[in-house]
Amino acid sequence: MSYAYDLIIVGAGPAGIFTALELLRKSARPQELKILLIEKGQPVERRHCPKAETGHCVNCKPTCAITTGFSGAGAFSDGKLSLSREVGGELPELIGEEFAQDLIDYTDKIYLEFGADPHVEGVYEGAEIKEIRKRSIQAGLQLVDCPIRHLGTERAQQLYLNIQRHLQNAGVEMWFETECDNILLEGDACRGVIARRTGRTDADRREVTARRVVIATGRRGADWLEKICAEHHIAHRPGTVDIGVRVECRNEIMETINSVLYEGKLIGYPAPWKNKVRTFCQNPGGFVAQENYDNDLAVVNGHSFKEKKSGNTNLAILVSHNFTEPFNQPIAYAQKVGELTNMLGAGHILVQRYGDILDGKRTWAKELARANVRPTLKDAVAGDITAAMPYRAMVNIIEFIKMMDHVVPGFASPETLLYSPELKFYSNKVKMDADLETNIAGLHCLGDSSGWTRGLMMASVMGVLMGRKLLQNHGF
Repeated sequence: MSYAYDLIIVGAGPAGIFTALELLRKSARPQELKILLIEKGQPVERRHCPKAETGHCVNCKPTCAITTGFSGAGAFSDGKLSLSREVGGELPELIGEEFAQDLIDYTDKIYLEFGADPHVEGVYEGAEIKEIRKRSIQAGLQLVDCPIRHLGTERAQQLYLNIQRHLQNAGVEMWFETECDNILLEGDACRGVIARRTGRTDADRREVTARRVVIATGRRGADWLEKICAEHHIAHRPGTVDIGVRVECRNEIMETINSVLYEGKLIGYPAPWKNKVRTFCQNPGGFVAQENYDNDLAVVNGHSFKEKKSGNTNLAILVSHNFTEPFNQPIAYAQKVGELTNMLGAGHILVQRYGDILDGKRTWAKELARANVRPTLKDAVAGDITAAMPYRAMVNIIEFIKMMDHVVPGFASPETLLYSPELKFYSNKVKMDADLETNIAGLHCLGDSSGWTRGLMMASVMGVLMGRKLLQNHGF
């Protein structure tokens, strides 16, 4: 069979980008490779959120510029690279911990080549760290050691623009504003994809063939990949879905952790259910942000810039949910939680003070206006997040905040703000071996949508590994 391309990559997030990068870097004939990258969003230079001008989210159609486009969602939020195998998902379990760390170190050097800040946060080992660790142990929390390379939202955009131009100059064909409807199967093998212009009708669909297909659609595409897996019997299983809140407090409260760790990664198992609860994506001097998914679901996230700073620190508190038979729709479950919260906020993010939650009352806008902690997400709606948050998740969050208060005195202040919903979709876990082979010949699934990674660095690492496997095992 004659193929139009050697490789089709669906999704221009870190996993897809680094697959192409490594393949071109290590191939003996890079100029001969025909690589197509399909991305439903815009190229880096055209990714722009109008909220900077309007002051509020306008729910852009057909895609949100913050969550889609070249470099994916993570690079346009805070741009943090976690440099430890302890953080970023379960890929080390698949390929081995030492090898995973070697790949992280290798991938980090590539980021430096394209303009990443050489400074690394979280490597300080003074007396303050020992005190934080002691308090964490006393509170029943695990402090995860993880050096962080902070790109910053604005610098990440330039870095990924450098990578985009590098790939284009190397001959990688890129179809932007194009989405993948489905994969093409010939017997038990994948032979290409069905693509169409984003937002267009089925009449615009076209079939494109390739020797190998890599799906790397990120958290945004996790639900789509889950449907593709079910339709084509791609071996997979329900994984973890995270439901939680974004917490915001004054920088003064987080001062020690911000200065010596930058991002304090803490894990706990609060009573009574002992579910895993963790902090994620801490943004010193950062800004809370709204992101919109294609199904009009508004979720909360956090941004941190290199230069622009606020007086607040924000971070996520996420409760991990693992469901058992007969239930097998964890992504849909999390989306329903988000939809209920959006309904209460009339399509906006809800914000509530921690003290009001404990007092069993909603928060009012006039109360926020005279508080010490002012919301950095200006169009968040003051209300009652407990009216939509599942009881088990809400209790876990409250108990975890109490544990955090022992490590960071003042964290459980009545004025601490909780924004909802914060949701992480990577629950569909595609079954594959250490060569990243699925049960469908010619098809590979990478990054957060595969369920094996979480975050920029580990998704990038999986892309590097994919590039090498294409060379080693498939004659690229």
